[in-house]
Parts: sequence; C-alpha cells; structure tokens
Amino acid sequence: MEKDAVELPVYAKMTLVIVGIIALFYVLYVGQDILVPLILAALLAMLLNPVVNFLSNRKINRTLAIFLAILAAALLVAVLLYFIGSQLSRFGDSLPIFKQKSAELYKQLLQWVAETFNIPPDKVSGWITKTQKEIMSQGTSAMSQTLGTLSGMLGLFLLLPVYIFLFLYYKTLLLTFIAQLFENAPSKMVNEVLAETKSLVQSYLVGLLTEAGIVAVLNSAGLLIIGVEYAIVLGIIGALLNIIPYIGGLIATALPMLVAITTQSPSAALWVLVLYLVVQFVDNNLIVPKIVGSKVKVNALVSIVVVLIGGALWGVSGMFLSIPLVGILKVVFDRIDPLKPFGYLIGDDQPTVAKSLTRRTKKPAMAK
Repeated sequence: MEKDAVELPVYAKMTLVIVGIIALFYVLYVGQDILVPLILAALLAMLLNPVVNFLSNRKINRTLAIFLAILAAALLVAVLLYFIGSQLSRFGDSLPIFKQKSAELYKQLLQWVAETFNIPPDKVSGWITKTQKEIMSQGTSAMSQTLGTLSGMLGLFLLLPVYIFLFLYYKTLLLTFIAQLFENAPSKMVNEVLAETKSLVQSYLVGLLTEAGIVAVLNSAGLLIIGVEYAIVLGIIGALLNIIPYIGGLIATALPMLVAITTQSPSAALWVLVLYLVVQFVDNNLIVPKIVGSKVKVNALVSIVVVLIGGALWGVSGMFLSIPLVGILKVVFDRIDPLKPFGYLIGDDQPTVAKSLTRRTKKPAMAK
C-alpha cells in the first residue's frame, strides 16, 4: 500500500489547502444563522455549567437546576437592558436640544473648514448636502438591513435559552460522542483537550464579564467627574463595546466624545479622550493580563486578523466569538503534532533573537 501511495507535488497540496479554506469560509458565511446561535449557546452553556453542577450537588433535580441557572442569567441580562433602556429614554427627552447644538456645531465646523482650506462655504455645504442625499437614497435598503438585523437578534435571543438548555441537558451524551469520534486517539489527549477547552472558555467569559464591570465603573466615574451627561449609560455602553477587541474601543471612545463636544465644549471632548486613553492603558496593561489573558494566549496580530475575519463573516457576533474560538483551536493544535506549528504561530510565546541565532549556529557545528 505504501509503494502505491501517490505523492502530490507542492503546488497541488497548496491548491487543495486553498480550496478547502475557501470552502470552509463559504460554509461559515452561508450557515451563520445556524452556526452563530449554536456556538454562542455552547460557550454560554460552558459558563453556566459550574452553576448547574453546584445546584445539582445540593440535591436539586438536574433539569430544574438547568432551568434555574438559565433563569438567573436571563434576569441579570433583563435588569441590565432595562437600566440602559431607561437611561436612553432620558436621552430621547433631550434630543431636541442635542439636535440644536449639533446644528450650531455643524455651522462652526463648516466655517472652520472654509477658512482653513480656503474653500467657499457654499461648495462645502453643497458637497455635504449631496452626500446627505446619497445617504437618504440608500435609506430603504439600509432600513431593510436594519430590520433584518433586529429580527435576527430577536430570533437569537429566543433560540439561545433553548440551545443552552439542550447543551446542558445532553452534556454527557455530547461528551461521549466526542470520545467515540476520536476513539483512535489517545484517551488522555482527548480528555486534556476537553478539560482545557472547558477551563479556557469559562475563565475567558468570567474574566470578560469582570473586565467589563471594572471598565464600566472607571468610564462612568471619569465621565461624571468631567461632567458629561448620561455618564453612567455611556460608561456601560463603552464597557460592552470594549468586549469587541480593538475595534470596539474606538467606537466606545468616539460616542462620549461626540456627546461631550455637542453638549459642552471641545475641551470636554478632549478630556474624554484623555480619560478613555488612560482607561484603555489600565485595561490593556493591568486588567486584561491578570483577569482575561491568563488563559487565552493569542498574539495581537492574530487577534486583529481574526476579529476582522469574524466581523466580515458574522458581524458583531463574529467579532465577539473570534477570540475564544481561536483559543480553542490553539488548544487543539498544541495537542496534534502536525498542527503544532500553527498553535505556536497563534500563541504569544515569541522567541528571542538570541535563541533564533543559537539554533542557526548549532547546525554547522553538528555537521562538523
């Protein structure tokens, strides 16, 4: 059999790999309405599993324990959404004032552009008006996309509790299925992958929630000191956006700056920028390494790339799911010898230049 095996040339192997990757991404994109709720439910089920085990150990029926855990999580989310909604309703009451100040700011900006770049104000205003008309002409398609997104989110919220319940209820069945699926592999390796994956997801999600709480407190306290209106809700929204790596932080900073420059002054917006830069520095150098980054060790380059890919495939859900999924892939890659180089590439264990040079200089010495 080994003599009859056909060795494919390198270009043929590369072609098969590229075609396989394209097919994989196509399936992920087409099946996003099915895959995203399932993956998100599986991750949340891992997060709630210790709560279910705690209740089951207190001699509570497992089905009832699962129901109570999901109900408690749903109540927490409902309280948070109610608080944000009540704050946003206050923002809606002052929307006329916000619009008036935005119009004044628009006139000042128009005048500054005209004076700075020596462009007649009529030209600048005409260009902006033209842009607004183009945007309004695309309003129908944008509205339909928005409604489609909202309906998809509603469907996601309805499906998630059902999926989470079923994942927790059939946990033993699913684990047995995975063990049988890889029965030819060493049982120790399979158990290690499953245990490390569960620990990784649980620690990552718990750390992420803890980080969001700390960032929300820091944001809200800083905005209250500066005197920005709706400081608490802006701080919470900023913390939730900050969960999306890299990209979410930019949006979280721009939103309170816009409110500050509209309701107060440019100096207030500048102080908001300074505040968010300080919070981001504390978050990236103190909070994330100690709370979130202890388990998911993915380097910054891979993180940015996978977040962009996740956003292109699955939108905001893809941005959120990209990091834990890559972390799970790294756990699997580190246990399979042919895939270990990819696990090393994903990780943040960067070798020093001295080690690389040592490896290069050792080979000639061994040859002698």
